[in-house]
Amino acid sequence: MTTTVGLSWGSVNIDAADPARLADFWGKVLGRPVRPGFTPGTTTVDAPDSGSSLQMVIVRAAEPVKIGGGFCPNLFTDHHDEETKRLTGLGAKLVNEVYLTSADHPTIRMTVLADPEGNPFNLATLQSE
Repeated sequence: MTTTVGLSWGSVNIDAADPARLADFWGKVLGRPVRPGFTPGTTTVDAPDSGSSLQMVIVRAAEPVKIGGGFCPNLFTDHHDEETKRLTGLGAKLVNEVYLTSADHPTIRMTVLADPEGNPFNLATLQSE
């Protein structure tokens, strides 16, 4: 039996040719506020209330989006190294690691992984200043 160190759903990323237009659509569908995203070219559909962290992050696609594609779950953790090791031990493949920085927000450590069938997902941790 595998024990979870401490993960929670953080957001779902959706690739789009026009992030603002798609976010406007989902914001209206879900009755949620829409705002500029953390990085340039992204738009966020906020969580339904302040007690929830689940967001939709609409990202400009690097290439045309295939129908059914473009969704990428984000998992948030305070135990990044431990969770990366646990997830790769369960069969996830490490794809990339980046640090997202912005003057207005804390740094986010983002590890891109792929599940056993190759579907991408992210492991994210807010870094203390």
